Amino acid sequence: MYKHLTLEIEDPQVLIMTINRPKALNALNTEVIDELDDFFARSYKQYESLRAVIITGSGEKAFVAGADISGFKNLNEATALQLSLDGKKVFDSIENFHLPVIAAINGYALGGGLELAMSCHLRTASDNARFGLPELSLGLIPGYTGTQRLIQLVGKGRALHMMLTGKMINADESQSFGLSNLVCSKETLLEETVLLVKKIIKNGPLAIEETIKCVNAFFDADSDGDQYESEQFARLMVSADGREGSLAFLEKRKANFIGK
Repeated sequence: MYKHLTLEIEDPQVLIMTINRPKALNALNTEVIDELDDFFARSYKQYESLRAVIITGSGEKAFVAGADISGFKNLNEATALQLSLDGKKVFDSIENFHLPVIAAINGYALGGGLELAMSCHLRTASDNARFGLPELSLGLIPGYTGTQRLIQLVGKGRALHMMLTGKMINADESQSFGLSNLVCSKETLLEETVLLVKKIIKNGPLAIEETIKCVNAFFDADSDGDQYESEQFARLMVSADGREGSLAFLEKRKANFIGK
């Protein structure tokens, strides 16, 4: 289906997407960006039972080692702006995707790779993972919302330190910073990530979707997150899933959510 993305159904509800450019350490080029855009905008709809997406990189050396620098040499200011906007559009679509998207980070997540990981809702990391935004060493700055999302996840001081020095942090540091949600061995990374996903999708589908929207609304200057939360709380209270969840709790049984 895709040249650089491999899609594997773990079960009918979980899709594992692997960025497959191992010789380039899975670096993001325009083709990868276009394929990500196609999946999250359209192609996911063919998986009717889908409840979550896991993104990882092929091999053990890199999740995504950055953007493909070889594509930079012919850019002018206008085409560079478009490159940044295209990447931002795709990463925003991942951040706002209605299903949970989890980055399973194996090896290097640098530059555009870290920006991709940060656009996901959660991040798991292998014990050999390394994180950084080294763009300043090229005389550039992060261009796929890295300056914006890193601050949200690790705070202003840590974000500036990582960017201004180009410092890479390891998996344990990433967890202590709040950048990774879980750290495990490289051998068990996908297994542990799938287990995490399955814990999430046991919950009500509508509740998962609205929680993602409410959290994102906090960072959207055009949204009133407090008001939106109250409105969706009320809507879900009278939904079939909301009624079922409360009834199941009272009857001491597992809820049978239908996504309505």
